[in-house]
Amino acid sequence: MTIKDLFAETKSAILSNKTRSGLTMLGIVIGIASVIVMLSVGNGASASIQSSIQSIGSNILTISPGGTKRAGAVNTGMGNGQQSLTKADAEAIKEKITKAKYVVPEVTSRAQVVAGSNNTNTTIVGTVSSATFAKNITIDSGIFITDTHDRNFSKVAVLGPTTRDTLFGEGSDSVGKEIRINKATYKVIGVTATKGGSSFSNNDDRIYIPLSTAQQYISGSQYLGSITVSAENSDDLTSMQTEITSLLLARHKISNPDSADFSIFNQQEIADVASSVTSTFTYLLGSVAAISLVVGGIGIMNMMLTIVRERTREIGLRKAIGARRKDISTQFLFESTVLTALGGVIGIIFGWGISYIITLTGITTTQVTAFSVILSFSVSALIGIAFGYYPARSASRLNPIDALRYE
Repeated sequence: MTIKDLFAETKSAILSNKTRSGLTMLGIVIGIASVIVMLSVGNGASASIQSSIQSIGSNILTISPGGTKRAGAVNTGMGNGQQSLTKADAEAIKEKITKAKYVVPEVTSRAQVVAGSNNTNTTIVGTVSSATFAKNITIDSGIFITDTHDRNFSKVAVLGPTTRDTLFGEGSDSVGKEIRINKATYKVIGVTATKGGSSFSNNDDRIYIPLSTAQQYISGSQYLGSITVSAENSDDLTSMQTEITSLLLARHKISNPDSADFSIFNQQEIADVASSVTSTFTYLLGSVAAISLVVGGIGIMNMMLTIVRERTREIGLRKAIGARRKDISTQFLFESTVLTALGGVIGIIFGWGISYIITLTGITTTQVTAFSVILSFSVSALIGIAFGYYPARSASRLNPIDALRYE
């Protein structure tokens, strides 16, 4: 039997009962679409988190107050109630760690911000001028915090674009206008360029003010929330981390490193942890969606077994005029494979479309990869072979005489 004959027979078999063929493919379509959507959601979440991490800056170490309490625990320095880092620590790092290119002491809190009749609850970051270099902050309009602002405890603010849109209207010119933070008036001197980030750390929804001002009027404390240290090269991060650890242990008069009242993490460690978590999340979503593919495969097998029974006399006639077992099994196996392959193509199109719609609606960011498309199509073809094998084998083993007598 030639390929042309196989295609002709398969076309005839599928079109002879369009409703049944369509319902059979539906299981595969739903399964493949589910896999595509689930994997795209997982990949999108991973890309968003990685992008957020990268947007913080390159080749950086983050020093947070509070030690790591258990192996593998990540301390963010937020909400742990410990206070151990000061501006003097940041100055010591800047002075004594030669590999440190920029040192950025910061305090972070949340506050209600008011501008006219509009208000929002957002992140307030007290920082210094070098943050623009260490953390890749780009100014869209106006200027950033300067050393003069920090020395003079100036009440000036740089808005993220999302905060600007909320307080003054989308795309408005807010430079020179005033906002109120904790009932104190601040003058807007700049707006940062759009940077993006995840819902957990939106770099566009925040306000930067001078560090001295934040400590004086917002936190009311001399302690820092974090110190960011950037290196010239990523190869220097490990040695720099060791040097900073030794320096801070000595400054804080701590002899046992296990009792350190601070934690140091480099960007790559954070990225690796995030990548591991999101990968597990993606695989879990894909595995759950794959269950529907198995259900679709069972539907294929059920339909093929029904077709074998319906075409028993036809099979007997073919075998009587010389058709071999191989010809019969190949024909039915080809039919099941074509059905699942068609369902796979339609499922990929639907899955891609649904992923695109999810991204447009803003629910979450999705990312359809070539790997997920190839994997889904390959799996659909394998299901056609796996679940079509038994019906095809059953058809090929029918006794021609019994088959011809079948009513």
